[in-house]
Amino acid sequence: MPKLYRVGKYAIFFWSNENNEPVHVHIGIVEPEPNATKIWLTKSGGCIVAHNKSRIPDKDLNHLLQVIKDNYLSICAEWQEYFGTEEVDFYC
Repeated sequence: MPKLYRVGKYAIFFWSNENNEPVHVHIGIVEPEPNATKIWLTKSGGCIVAHNKSRIPDKDLNHLLQVIKDNYLSICAEWQEYFGTEEVDFYC
């Protein structure tokens, strides 16, 4: 599973078997983990927390959401390249 970013103790990454889902990232503490927090990217350039199974504190999560928003275009491009898609599907 490709790691996109390291932000402090958090890893932002894709799971390698989710190419049929809309574009999203996971956030794990230190390393990718099965119950990682899931964040959907939206068509408007924002993001939505699908769940916070990693139990990331709100202050940290808000910072990580801003990092994801700031890197929105890069994340979408990485998604296309990694999953071999011409278009990116969005949650909403």
